[in-house]
Amino acid sequence: ESSKILGERLDKAAVVIAGVQKEIGEMSEIGRSMKQLQDFLRSPKLRGNIGEQILKEILGDFLPKESFFLQYRFKTGEIVDAAIRTESGLIAIDSKFPLEKFNAFHAAENEANKLNLQKEFARDVKKHIDDIAGKYILPEEGTIDYALMYIPSEAVYYEIMSNLPEVSDYAYKKRVLPVSPATFYAYMRTILISFEGKRIEEKAKEILTSLRAIQTESGKFGESLRVLTKHINDTKNTADLVNHRYSNLKTKISNVAKIDNKESETLLKEPEENESNS
Repeated sequence: ESSKILGERLDKAAVVIAGVQKEIGEMSEIGRSMKQLQDFLRSPKLRGNIGEQILKEILGDFLPKESFFLQYRFKTGEIVDAAIRTESGLIAIDSKFPLEKFNAFHAAENEANKLNLQKEFARDVKKHIDDIAGKYILPEEGTIDYALMYIPSEAVYYEIMSNLPEVSDYAYKKRVLPVSPATFYAYMRTILISFEGKRIEEKAKEILTSLRAIQTESGKFGESLRVLTKHINDTKNTADLVNHRYSNLKTKISNVAKIDNKESETLLKEPEENESNS
């Protein structure tokens, strides 16, 4: 009986082990796929294309289509990943970013090597800032006096803003504004609010124009009403005068009629008196 129970338990254990081996095999396959994906994304050009697509999605979600351009070409021949048209001018956005030195810096185990790689990463970022400032800040072509440097990772953004203050200071001096995915969303909302403010301002102008038109029409209507009132008053005065004259005429006619009646009575009485005297 014990041998039978032990055999059943061993059979169940074999089934469990087989299941675990299957799961391990699937996890290994996922691991290989992730490694292939990492190798696939090592290409800076490919990462840049993905970054441009993400940037396109963000801009499309927040802004009207007519307010931004993708792959905007300047007269100099330079092409920026995106440009937002605002009331103040074009805002150029660069979505490419040098990540190789950052990845090597984080993978380094030796502290001295890590420090050297951090300095190289800082130099790469400064060079990228110089490229953005020189290529995409072009007030003579209608841009505003700063551009956006889109950093595709919050970790990289935090490293620059918190641990490399000389790089962030250098960016601000060059009029290049670093933005991460989170801060870029906040920036887009700010621009969207400015667009809403512009629409409200345009509506306010339309309302003021309509009010001015109403004011002009009101003035014309008031003048017409004044003239009409004058005519009505003149007509009333004329009617009162006519009524007054008619009353006078009627009175005179009545007086004349009374005189005629008296003379008629007198004439009638005179023959009667003559006859009685006779």
